[in-house]
Amino acid sequence: MILGVPLASYPNERRVALVPAVVPTLAKAGVEVLVQREAGEKAGFSDAAYQEQGARLIPDRAQLFSSADVLLQVHGLSANPGAEVELMRSGQVIVGLLNPFGSPQTVRELAAKGVIAFALELLPRISRAQPMDALSAMATIAGYKAVLLAAEALPKMFPMMITAAGTITPARVFVVGAGVAGLQAIATSRRLGGVVHAYDVRPVVKEQVESLGAKFVELKLEAAGAEAAGGYAKEMGEEFYRRQREMMMQVVAESDVVITTAAVPGKKAPILITKEMVQGMRSGSVIVDLAAETGGNCELTRPGETVEAHGVTMIGPINLPATIPYHASQMYARNVTAFLRNLVKDGALHLNFEDQIIQGTLLTHKGEVVNSQVRELLGLSGSTVSNKEL
Repeated sequence: MILGVPLASYPNERRVALVPAVVPTLAKAGVEVLVQREAGEKAGFSDAAYQEQGARLIPDRAQLFSSADVLLQVHGLSANPGAEVELMRSGQVIVGLLNPFGSPQTVRELAAKGVIAFALELLPRISRAQPMDALSAMATIAGYKAVLLAAEALPKMFPMMITAAGTITPARVFVVGAGVAGLQAIATSRRLGGVVHAYDVRPVVKEQVESLGAKFVELKLEAAGAEAAGGYAKEMGEEFYRRQREMMMQVVAESDVVITTAAVPGKKAPILITKEMVQGMRSGSVIVDLAAETGGNCELTRPGETVEAHGVTMIGPINLPATIPYHASQMYARNVTAFLRNLVKDGALHLNFEDQIIQGTLLTHKGEVVNSQVRELLGLSGSTVSNKEL
């Protein structure tokens, strides 16, 4: 089987889907790796490093697409997904973070072309899938970088310091959402010396929050059903979010930094920080909104921009993991290698549709969109294809 790794063409994308270190592992599984020239340069991986590990360099994108049985991507398809789909052929496989809920029409185009597409965002949250969990890997990086952005923008230092000029009090950080990104933001804030409070709709994460040295903010809200069956966050009603905002207002007002991480797959991010709450914050405070790509948790967030209102700086980063491309690529490559080893047997594709991982991540097959949520977004009638039909 031939695996192709193209140069990322998505705007500001610096990651690469495969790093040189994993090429020998794939070779042992009977996979030949083709890499487009300079695909890893922006992440710190040279063409020579790929060649040394046994990969073959391909000079241009069209040749790579025509030669590969399986294509590995990181962030979506490209800046021009339609043109990229045109380069693909029936029976070809693509694996990556394909943004199926944000780009359902691209999924339809892949199906029409006869491409077999796997979206790593849809990976089920089961123990066997943990080494393949690219979302969690990228969330780890985003949570870490969010704190660095906040520390840069904050006109204060994070740690308490006792100096000859007097004692400097530590910065107060409030992390909303204690998923992977939130927990990493808590850990990084604590390492920098901040006093950290955190909140999550799931009371069961209190122990994890406290184990990192933060104080868990308990709000008297009924949050049953906040987690969907697949382990991802579930959208709550507007009344729930309204009461949540009211109860968080005082904690937000007392914080120097607020980092929000609440996102619901396939939905607009819930508004957790209103403009009134921003007005109540101290001048110089900072909000880093990790949900900016899906609209933002702060009412005043502008995706991809840093704005100031009422003396508060609001940062709405887009594709934050791409700003630390070396380790992001390294982690992502390990995720996709684990996924491929589950997908490839003796150098050939083995599509076991009884496998919960393959079944959960499959977007298109035999010319059809098979994911039920994407079908619903596209207004497609009828149920998805059954396992036996696959």
